[in-house]
Amino acid sequence: MGEKTSAIPAFWLAVTEVNSPPVKSFNARLSEHISATGSHLCVGLDINPEALQMNYSTLDDLKAHTRKVIKATAGLAAVYKPNLAFFERWGSAGIEWLEETMEWIGDSALTIGDAKRGDIGNTARQYAASLFEYFGFDAVTVNPYMGRDAIEPFTQASEKGVFVLCRTSNASAGDIQDNEINGERIFESVARLVSKLNSNDNLGLVVGGTSAAEIAGIRELAPGLPFLIPGIGAQGGDLETSFRSGNTNGIAVINVSRSIIFAGNQGSKDIRAEAQRYVKIMQDLK
Repeated sequence: MGEKTSAIPAFWLAVTEVNSPPVKSFNARLSEHISATGSHLCVGLDINPEALQMNYSTLDDLKAHTRKVIKATAGLAAVYKPNLAFFERWGSAGIEWLEETMEWIGDSALTIGDAKRGDIGNTARQYAASLFEYFGFDAVTVNPYMGRDAIEPFTQASEKGVFVLCRTSNASAGDIQDNEINGERIFESVARLVSKLNSNDNLGLVVGGTSAAEIAGIRELAPGLPFLIPGIGAQGGDLETSFRSGNTNGIAVINVSRSIIFAGNQGSKDIRAEAQRYVKIMQDLK
């Protein structure tokens, strides 16, 4: 004979549901987090043995450097952006490294899973479950080439964010993004589409700092959407223009990867000093 179980009264469930605090959208969470930390810095975790230039050959070495970067930038980085390719390269051991990285970051900052997923339907839903539910990222990057079907599966939970590739920072971005349809360039069409799809207040745009002159125009098409701006630092993006335009009628986080994570002789003091330098520049631009 099994143990007796007591059912929870329906009225109590109703009261609990009514009294539960409303879920904050990702865009609201990001805005509040930036205000609380006073930082717009996103540190990209793109750590590979070739860039370390110290004959690092084991995952333990890469893990040690990752942890060093996170500790050195603690309190300075509003966001961390692990690039999944750098972890997936190592197979199951790399996935374990990513899991550990997420634990090291903890609740100290928001996280963006830089996965650039771009599939649709059930496949996209599986990607979303992996990135949001298993790994616990606060936001992800998504490729919109297949249209809204490649975006919407990631937007269902309003507290989770989606940064859609719009005007990217790579040299050949214009091969496709600059092409015009009905007098509008493709990246401008993406900005309009994402703005229309933002019913859950959790969509944003990836806009490269190497195309800083175009950020103001994209901002006009997508007022209020957060921008993730890569291409600053080693790629030579315009930090001042990117920051000012991105934070006009909206907020922007500025991603810096190599210039910080491989700073100086790769000691913790060098990494922290470089992160502090970027934070101060941005604070002075406000």
